[in-house]
Amino acid sequence: MERSASIRELRPRTEYLIPSTGQVSRPTFKMMAQYVFQMNRVGKLVPPKQHILRDISLSFFPGAKIGVLGLNGAGKSTLMKVLTGYLQPDEGQVWIDNLDVLTDTLAVQERIGYLPETAPLYPEFSVQAHLNMMADLRRIPAADKPALISRAVRATALENHLTRPIGELSKGYRQRVGLAQTILHNPSLLILDEPTAGLDPTQIVEARHLIRRMAERSTVLLSTHILSEVEATCDRVIILLNGKVRYDARLSDLSSHGDTILILQDGTEDATTQLKSIKSVETVKAQQIKDGWEYRLLGRGGADLRPAVYELTQQFDWPLRELRREVRTLETVFNELVTENLEQWNES
Repeated sequence: MERSASIRELRPRTEYLIPSTGQVSRPTFKMMAQYVFQMNRVGKLVPPKQHILRDISLSFFPGAKIGVLGLNGAGKSTLMKVLTGYLQPDEGQVWIDNLDVLTDTLAVQERIGYLPETAPLYPEFSVQAHLNMMADLRRIPAADKPALISRAVRATALENHLTRPIGELSKGYRQRVGLAQTILHNPSLLILDEPTAGLDPTQIVEARHLIRRMAERSTVLLSTHILSEVEATCDRVIILLNGKVRYDARLSDLSSHGDTILILQDGTEDATTQLKSIKSVETVKAQQIKDGWEYRLLGRGGADLRPAVYELTQQFDWPLRELRREVRTLETVFNELVTENLEQWNES
């Protein structure tokens, strides 16, 4: 199956690879200073040598809000655990704030706020006691604890629940406690694994607001299998399928890369050659439909091809049935990739 140009893999450059050997050289500070973290050709295997992560290369700037999207079992949680140092990669390297996750694990974890899918909470503790204990575990100086705990409590709107046992809270408020302990130490990177899993619609909306507020201070990386979660919270999306990055782009780029759809009545000669002659056309795909032909055109740089296509219909007197621009959405990109992935799986 020919891969659409609009869903091609968008990988960051990894210019610090040694081309002749494929080995990885440690990036210089100048190369890494602008990034919160980088992953270079990371792989993770399970016996017997089966990849659950394969050749992952990513780099994120400070302040980004990134959503890792994928089906269940795509490798999202494994990716998060590799970033935190909980799991070690079998291939490649990971750096956070210029520190190697493998060799500087504790220093890296001091810079990370990690919330797994099931928040690790002590139900018999009150909210205040739990946050105080987490501050101690984070080795936050006693002089700084009151201010940092107060800031985390205000950010997650827990002021009226400080003395309540965590076990008596609703799932939505327990998730807030988990988020509060995640931001307690002012991390530069927040890693949130399925942060709205199991919440009701109202709680999901509240959690999204909390995440956006936290993103004002930290870079946020969250995983989910819910498309709307990424659209509502993130500015960049990474689609992970079978342990591989299949798509990496800003959400704002989706609407700027739409196909132009031309439908001509049946009996018209093939118009592919004429359509390809349009200066800004990158690809043209034709398929026969009921009572006509459909042509799908992709323009270079997201160019709107409708005016030029309409001029051709007038020039060649084509019987025009429809001419429109189909704006791409995250849903259409995701569905195309999943369909392509299933077809490749069936062929293998």
